[in-house]
Amino acid sequence: MDAELTKLLSRADHALGRLDGIGAVLPNPDLFVAMYVRQEAVLSSQIEGTQSTLEDVLQFEVDDKTNDLPRDVEEVVNYVRAINYGLRRLDTLPLSLRLIREIHGKLMEGARGQNRTPGEFRKTQNWIGPIGADLNSATFIPPPVPDMKDALDKFEKFLHDESLPVLIHTGLAHAQFETIHPFLDGNGRIGRLLITFLLCQRNVLHRPLLYLSHYLKVRRAEYYDRLMAIRNDGNWEAWLKFFLRGVEEVSEEAINTSRQIFALREQHRALVNSSLGTSAASGLRLLDYLYEQPIVNVRVVEKHLQSSFVTANRLVKQFVMLNILKETTGGQRNRRYSYFPYLALFESSATSRHR
Repeated sequence: MDAELTKLLSRADHALGRLDGIGAVLPNPDLFVAMYVRQEAVLSSQIEGTQSTLEDVLQFEVDDKTNDLPRDVEEVVNYVRAINYGLRRLDTLPLSLRLIREIHGKLMEGARGQNRTPGEFRKTQNWIGPIGADLNSATFIPPPVPDMKDALDKFEKFLHDESLPVLIHTGLAHAQFETIHPFLDGNGRIGRLLITFLLCQRNVLHRPLLYLSHYLKVRRAEYYDRLMAIRNDGNWEAWLKFFLRGVEEVSEEAINTSRQIFALREQHRALVNSSLGTSAASGLRLLDYLYEQPIVNVRVVEKHLQSSFVTANRLVKQFVMLNILKETTGGQRNRRYSYFPYLALFESSATSRHR
């Protein structure tokens, strides 16, 4: 580790520590985490070519029969399920090949890759390259199956080796997993999930707040080049420097977003309290729910508040008048409403450095 790598590690550690501390001051950090999980699912899947947006995923959660959503939205929703499943399982099962297979099964369940042996390591050779590439024109050919099994055995032992600084360990593990490429499909998404799972398992993050997919998506060419430089030249150092810069940048962005969320919540709570009179208590319950589910329809609000349809409809209209909600369909029936100031914070955090 040269002076530059040591400095980058120190800065990334510091930023990550500040991000973890944010979880202790947010009013309901789990709601913040839920949105970050969805955003990560969208961006990580987009690296693999999906088109669905954060808003598509939220609309699908409200009404999975909506016809105007991209066909690949279910893949992204599966990614959300895979993240949440993996985080729950970490409470009872250490990060291992078994858990990685289980998470892969959730990721590929019922999606486009369900015929690509979900939850099983590959039994045939695979390769990486442009669409239509074969073994002869592949950019990279992962190890054949017997070597893959040996590499996975060593990889699992490495996952439990805590002798290295956490972020160095995590960066090395991600790159090695991508090189082993043990599944027929979904390796990139599983490899990016490993970053968060490792940080949570080693108690560097008490909540899964760090997601690198936007950083990696914007720098996709460099991301792949850095991984190939490891495979071709053993240049681990350049990859680790790239990785650590990403940890610092993404941590700072998440800290900034969390502060904006806190300020927005306080502003809108004051607005609801001062504007809704006797309906203020129900209004505050709805406002809190919007941080968990920022796209709703009246039926969803009615169910959450356990109120009548008329009461829910009136409250939604009041939120529209207060410019908290905005109707997004333009129709008279099956209307959906967006908590647009909140969604804008996540859209902003995903573009702030690269407009």
